[in-house]
Amino acid sequence: MTAAQGVLLRPITMGLLLQSLFLLLLLLLGSCLHPATAFPKGCYPSEEEGLKTFRCSNAQLTEVPRDIPNDTNKLYLDFNQIPFLPRDAFRDLPLLLELDLSHNAIARIETGAFQSLAEHLHSLDLSSNRLVSVSKDAFSNLKAKVNLSNNPWLCDCRLQELIRAVELVAESSGGIVCDSSTQEEHVGKAFLQVIADTDLCNVYKKTTDIAMLVTMFGWFAMVISYLVYYVRQNQEDARRHLEYLKSLPSKQRRSEESSTISTVV
Repeated sequence: MTAAQGVLLRPITMGLLLQSLFLLLLLLLGSCLHPATAFPKGCYPSEEEGLKTFRCSNAQLTEVPRDIPNDTNKLYLDFNQIPFLPRDAFRDLPLLLELDLSHNAIARIETGAFQSLAEHLHSLDLSSNRLVSVSKDAFSNLKAKVNLSNNPWLCDCRLQELIRAVELVAESSGGIVCDSSTQEEHVGKAFLQVIADTDLCNVYKKTTDIAMLVTMFGWFAMVISYLVYYVRQNQEDARRHLEYLKSLPSKQRRSEESSTISTVV
């Protein structure tokens, strides 16, 4: 290369270098002005059948993630280790239609956990969790069809009230089975079969009434026993005092008898 060619190439090289530096600067500014959304590990957005979907299936979550896009229509949190649902667990999701919480470790649902979803949620899957007993208030005003199958339910009045307060997914009703019950003969039976034959809330009310009657009778018997004991004790004391008076000289005896006999029952 001649000296003349070197002189000609130098401005071109400098121009390319300046252009590269300018593009690098634009990329850095762009990343600062528009940072990438940081989703929890194992979670990603997608679109299914025209609906915006957010999937966190099998992501080893131990709580409901906070950074869920607020335009999500379908949310999958299945196959995780979420143990409970706190109040307002799904707030700021005004467009959510479907929520899958199946195959977790959910044992407790606080009242108000679904309150922000009451008007628009269509489907709620809570199957294959660890639910034993849940208040019907946790599902207050919820219009979604609910799947409660494959949980270790305690079959009692509380569960009966819950089942009558929600709309079950039709094919899931047979999966609500009594893992334990206030009545031993119900264990292992489908809950809808149990409440078709027995009103558990009436049974509970009758049991409570009987317990109250037994308690009241016990207190009444204690009061009567005390009164009988008190009267007999007074009679015994009076008898002993009269015997004592009889042993006294006649003048002293007559003066004390008048004040003593009035105490005899």
